[in-house]
Amino acid sequence: MFRFRLLSAVRVVCALAAFMLAFAAGAGVSSVANAYDRGQVDRQFQNWLATDMRSAALRSGISANTYDRVTQGLSINWSLPDLVPPGTKPPERRAQTQPEFSEPGPYFSENNLNYLAVKGRQLYNQYKPVLDQIEARYGVPGRIVLAIWGREMGYGAAEEKYDILQVLGTKAFMTGSRQQMFQREFIAALQIIQSGAAPLDKRKASWAGAFGQPQLMPTNFQNYAVDFDGDGVIDVWDSVPDSLATIAKHLASDGWERGRDWGYEAVIPDNVSCAQEGPDNARAISAWVKQGISRVQGKSFPADELRKPGMMLVPQGRYGPEFIVTPNFYVLKEYNNSDLYALFVGNLADRIQYGMGAFVQPWQRTGTLLRSDVAAMQRKLMGMGYDTGGADGLVGYKTRRSIGDWQMRNRVSQTCWPTPKLKNELLR
Repeated sequence: MFRFRLLSAVRVVCALAAFMLAFAAGAGVSSVANAYDRGQVDRQFQNWLATDMRSAALRSGISANTYDRVTQGLSINWSLPDLVPPGTKPPERRAQTQPEFSEPGPYFSENNLNYLAVKGRQLYNQYKPVLDQIEARYGVPGRIVLAIWGREMGYGAAEEKYDILQVLGTKAFMTGSRQQMFQREFIAALQIIQSGAAPLDKRKASWAGAFGQPQLMPTNFQNYAVDFDGDGVIDVWDSVPDSLATIAKHLASDGWERGRDWGYEAVIPDNVSCAQEGPDNARAISAWVKQGISRVQGKSFPADELRKPGMMLVPQGRYGPEFIVTPNFYVLKEYNNSDLYALFVGNLADRIQYGMGAFVQPWQRTGTLLRSDVAAMQRKLMGMGYDTGGADGLVGYKTRRSIGDWQMRNRVSQTCWPTPKLKNELLR
């Protein structure tokens, strides 16, 4: 096996998008939290840490000595976003601070993607022996693994600055509906520390609690982390082979299909409904071709793909690039549950290995909506019997195709995307 050390002086342009999201979220600490008596919440946190959380940890096999040692001095980090102190509710109206709530275009910064692609090609050549070994074992192409590393951590340039246990403890205490998830992650972190697998109490994390080059949550570390360089230590911070193999094992465990690509940018004719998208509408790619769907720029779908299942994807409805994706696209979403994230990774991977550029069809400006506006549209559609996937204000495929079906039934131009104009038409 090979062992390499991460670059120490790489430019951080590649981390700009993640930084901007984190900054927007971090700056948006709930006004409810700011208005709350923090001293009282701090005391409640310490009591919870010493009673309920301690009991749960001990039931999970954490020794009293380990628990008391690593939680000594632990406090709330009030700079984290989306905190919901006991007895309060999160604000219902939120500004658009994430691409899923507004237009996707800014997520695909050409400066960022170009830089990542150039750096990724250099790293692909540098680490090709270990990438080939990783692909042979897990079936995941090296370009995909590198693209995730680039998107998550800028190939090692992005900085983690939050105390892991403080983040997990804070979120386990007051993040509303996600408390139980973070409580499990907090206990998993304690298990990792107690076992000696990794010194998480001495390492840093992102504001969301993810750590290392693959950006793992503690349960991910337990399930996927690999000692690929064979030195007897799982090091997802400073060992490139361990980090890249961990990413590949994660994808392979989530169902990555060896030998298949992630997807293809396509042209969907106007007479083909955009309301057919979604992983539950899979059909042979040849069936999509029979409807008139083709690849961009006159390319053909690979012959060995035509009999295999593919799914329509219109992440901005008719206002942006359109795709036929494979099940591997949804495996990428298992790593980070976002259509835009999976598209970013796929596009970056293609740039790294094939020298491809931006998607052919541009992302258009459609006007932004508050998350609460989208949620109101979802509730209206649900009242009509549509399955929008809930009224959470997120524009997922179920919401997009519900909009498209409503537009078709009401003889409105089918776009499969929420806009201010459509909001007025739907909610009137």
